[in-house]
Amino acid sequence: MADNEVYVAVENLTYQYPDGTVALRDVSLTIHHGEFIALIGQNGSGKTTLSKCLNGLFKPTKGRVVVDGLDTRHSSITNLATRVGYVFQNPDHQIFNNSVWKEIAYGPRNIQLPEEEVKARVEESARVVGLDPSLFDTHPFFLPKGIRQRVAIASILALRPKMIIVDEPTTGQDMKQSLEIMDFLKMLHEEKGHIIVIITHDMPIVGMYAKRTIVMAQGQILADGPTREVFSHPEVLEKTFVEPPQITRLAQMSTDLGFSKDVMSVPEMVDQFRRIVGG
Repeated sequence: MADNEVYVAVENLTYQYPDGTVALRDVSLTIHHGEFIALIGQNGSGKTTLSKCLNGLFKPTKGRVVVDGLDTRHSSITNLATRVGYVFQNPDHQIFNNSVWKEIAYGPRNIQLPEEEVKARVEESARVVGLDPSLFDTHPFFLPKGIRQRVAIASILALRPKMIIVDEPTTGQDMKQSLEIMDFLKMLHEEKGHIIVIITHDMPIVGMYAKRTIVMAQGQILADGPTREVFSHPEVLEKTFVEPPQITRLAQMSTDLGFSKDVMSVPEMVDQFRRIVGG
């Protein structure tokens, strides 16, 4: 599958909640095979609503969303779940079975796969996320949050969706845990070929992992492009109360010294410092 091929097409999408709140206003975008995307913006900007429209949990009020050739308005959530997986911010809002095995097996069983195939998918998904089979009989709520998050991801992987949306993957985790989960998502992207979309407020993580960043404000897309380019325009990000990573802001305050305004990491800053001093 070519990396530039469209997997999701969102056309003039508007979504209005039953109470009358308009959460999305005429949103259009495409998501392609091979992408790793960050969806950012302040709370209430429409990020989560958009992501739930992408996997069919919400149906468009106006416009349409097409996923892998399927119009979500006319497709079941079960059918769409095999194409777009959604991992909740809190895995406890997603996990409901009384053993790790049953949790991972639920999706394949729900689409009525033969039990032999269910077993194969459970074992494969557990292996991919690094879950030891010795945990299969354990109640998920007895496990640490980081492991519960892997159980939630494994339950999604068992349906083999091409695209995986992860809501706030690093919330409540220290830096070591955050890097572990992000490296895992990077592995799914690079080695397993999944399209990854993260919804996050963690700008350093965005700078380290996301190749494309979509900025939302008041139910609309404020900016959409390569992460380096998006972060190089702090005046745009300010409109949605988002700041680039600290190292990027430091570089932007030091452009008169020769630093580029699109620095994304400490090693880049060090390289530029050496160039400036040596030059």
